[in-house]
Amino acid sequence: MHSPSSSRAIHIYCASPSPFRSSSASLIGSTLCAPRTLALGVANNYRRKYLSVRGRRSDFSDQHRLTGRPPSPPPEEPTSFSRKPPGALNSKVFVGYSIYKGKAALTVEPRAPEFAPLDSGAYKVSKEGFILLQFAPAVGNRQYDWSRKQVFSLSIPEIGHLMSLGAKDSCEFFHDPFKGRDEEGKIRKVLKVEPLPDGTGYFFNLSVQNRLLNMDDSIYIPISKPEFTILNSALNFIVPYLLGWHAFANAIKPENSFRLNNARFGADFEWGR
Repeated sequence: MHSPSSSRAIHIYCASPSPFRSSSASLIGSTLCAPRTLALGVANNYRRKYLSVRGRRSDFSDQHRLTGRPPSPPPEEPTSFSRKPPGALNSKVFVGYSIYKGKAALTVEPRAPEFAPLDSGAYKVSKEGFILLQFAPAVGNRQYDWSRKQVFSLSIPEIGHLMSLGAKDSCEFFHDPFKGRDEEGKIRKVLKVEPLPDGTGYFFNLSVQNRLLNMDDSIYIPISKPEFTILNSALNFIVPYLLGWHAFANAIKPENSFRLNNARFGADFEWGR
């Protein structure tokens, strides 16, 4: 049995209570109390000692009380207020490279590949990504009519052809959106890329013939060497993603390599013979 005179009790007092604290709470057992200073009282033979402890979250609570909006949390304390990084679940990022000239504007945007699930639980690329070119005619000084835009989608082989152009090379791509269907031939799109006469860049010329709308349109825009260099660099970077190789690389894990190699043992691989 312990005598009352030898018993020790620890009391925690809130020396500077927060306005968010419940009126019925006298101890700091709730997170609603964000004190400026904590006093730790130790009762031993009716003598009380106080230890002063500085509350790390006092500034956090004061900022919230004064501004009326949630403050930025300390970096070492991740909370639900933290924003998700680009590419996280349910997030979308829109990117593009635009070139504006006197006669027209051109916007270049990547489109992601599509994946299909397999019975094994894995995924495969069901459709490769592509590059979407959007041409809009000018209607004034630095003004463009995007309601009259014409679009052209570059496939992976066409992207490679475009990237391999030399200073004096040219290329031409023909598309029929209804190829293999009853409407085949009713819409014809031709994209021509030719070097400028002075050798300072390329002409991008998109011609669209639409018999369904009785429309024949042509939009061209000159692309300088620096602009084409930036475009080439962007295409060089994005091609592996359009092929879906980033998903494969992200799925590589050391613990899965042994199991995967054993599952494929005996398959027709060059280095497995």
